[in-house]
Formats: sequence, C-alpha cells, structure tokens
Amino acid sequence: MRQESGRSIIEMLGVLAIMGVITVGAIAMISRAMRTQKLNMVNDEVMQIVTMVRNIHGEYDDFSNMNGTTIFGAIGMSNKNPYGGLYELAVDSANPRQFIVTINGLGKTECESLLAKGWTDSVGYQKSNGQEGGATGSCSSSGTNNVVYIVYGE
Repeated sequence: MRQESGRSIIEMLGVLAIMGVITVGAIAMISRAMRTQKLNMVNDEVMQIVTMVRNIHGEYDDFSNMNGTTIFGAIGMSNKNPYGGLYELAVDSANPRQFIVTINGLGKTECESLLAKGWTDSVGYQKSNGQEGGATGSCSSSGTNNVVYIVYGE
C-alpha cells in the first residue's frame, strides 16, 4: 500500500477559516481607527477655526462683524468637514460676545461622539465646570442630517 503525503481539503478549509477570522478582525480595527482619525481631525479643525476667530476679532468687544467666509479664507481651509458636511460660523444672537461653530452633515454615531466630547474651551463646558461636554445638537436622524453646535466666547 502506498501512502500519500500532502494536505487534505479539511486542513485547507481550516486554514482559510482562520484567515477569514483574522481578516474580519483587521477590517474592524482599521474601521475604528479611521473613525477615530476623523473625530480627531474635526477636533483639530474646530480648534483652528476658534483660534483664528479669536485672533482676527481679539481687538473687538464682540463678534458682531464676524464673517465666516473671511475666517475660512484667512485660515486657508475649506469649510467642508471630514464627514462631507460643512462647518458654519455665526454670532450668537442672544450674546454678540459669543460665536457658534456648527458642524453639520453628521451621521448619528459621529454626532453622538461629538456631543459627548469635552470641548474644554467652550462656554457650555466652562459653565458646567467640566461636567458637560459643551456642545448641543440633534442626533435623532438616522441619515447624515445631524448637527452639533459649540458656543465660544464670554
């Protein structure tokens, strides 16, 4: 009787199953890393916008003459956020010493993450002594119609 050497089909299927599990895990890790990177990018861009608004309007008592287009032009960045929506700037109508950074075009998960984040220099964060994130918004849409508002100023 002759004995054959080599791999059986069962062994090959086992190896393929293990490789499949490893691939699914890697894809999940890459996806999580990409979400984290986008959130970090939004944080960096919002801080850049806030810094530039304060630099440009620092000599004034309020932000009533603020122009969002001018701010984005001075920064040299687009008003488009990493999620495909837009950043918008507006003066708080109730208090011209405050301005609002709006982040729109967010999915539900991204919106909830940005609401939970501690925007340390925002008015809401400071008034709550760091107990609240400082952002408000609506994260009820299952699509990309969710919006986050962050108020800065005095």
